[in-house]
Amino acid sequence: MSSVLALVLVVVFTVVAVLLRSSDTGVIFQTSDQVAMIGVGLLLGAGAMLFATPRVRADESGIRVRNVLVGRYFSWEEVLSVSFPDGASFARLELPDDEYYSLLAVQSVDRARAVEAVRSLRKLHKLARGE
Repeated sequence: MSSVLALVLVVVFTVVAVLLRSSDTGVIFQTSDQVAMIGVGLLLGAGAMLFATPRVRADESGIRVRNVLVGRYFSWEEVLSVSFPDGASFARLELPDDEYYSLLAVQSVDRARAVEAVRSLRKLHKLARGE
């Protein structure tokens, strides 16, 4: 979905840039304005693609979570549980002191895939903690 949005943004800004010169608004647009408009479209498209980067990788020793801009590693000893609260958009890791860390890669809109991902993470968590 992010790639479609990124493509639409780039195409729209490119079309607007091309049509700037033929606009009859009284303002004189230069080639630099057109290039800048395409550049804005590319930047917005790149920003939209950031939402395609979330990842979760887990093994018997811990879980590595990469959300939009930052990533963190948690050993299973740090994690109290893996939960997906009712009405939440994302799964999350329950941490000590009432803290949690959202897993943007496991979204409620993914339905069955999200359920399977949470079950797999819970299984790894349980195995690592010897429960």
